[in-house]
Amino acid sequence: MNYLTKVILTASAIITATSVLAEGAKSLDHAEKATDNRKAVFSLLGSNMGPLGAMAKGKIPLDAKVVEKNALRINQLSMMIADYTKTDTSAFKVKTAALDKIWQQPEAFTKRINALSKASAHLQVAAKSGDESEIKKAISGVGKSCGGCHDDFKAD
Repeated sequence: MNYLTKVILTASAIITATSVLAEGAKSLDHAEKATDNRKAVFSLLGSNMGPLGAMAKGKIPLDAKVVEKNALRINQLSMMIADYTKTDTSAFKVKTAALDKIWQQPEAFTKRINALSKASAHLQVAAKSGDESEIKKAISGVGKSCGGCHDDFKAD
């Protein structure tokens, strides 16, 4: 079994193990705190994805070490998504771009999380290779994974 396969299997096992059934927020305060935590995870994902997108588009020089570091962070954060989205905040009026579908379609949401974990694990391996073409393709894979989830579970 090669390194990438081991990383993907480990990431998938962790996500499956941490995926839990949604629990409803108990109060507006609970919903707001859960929403703030959820937003923080996605903000960190975006802050790590931004430079990768700029590198893939040639706006900044490609740096394999930065790609590897950011891919690792994205992978680690992807494994936190299930924990930080388990609190269903849909019954409360909290400001969020998260669609209620996150809690209504948990299997589909978990598939999106798994796709991000796999894509970011693949990007880590591509970054270690130093092959610019492979790195850019792998960055694109992470970007497509993010975009697919946004399409399905995030308001415009």
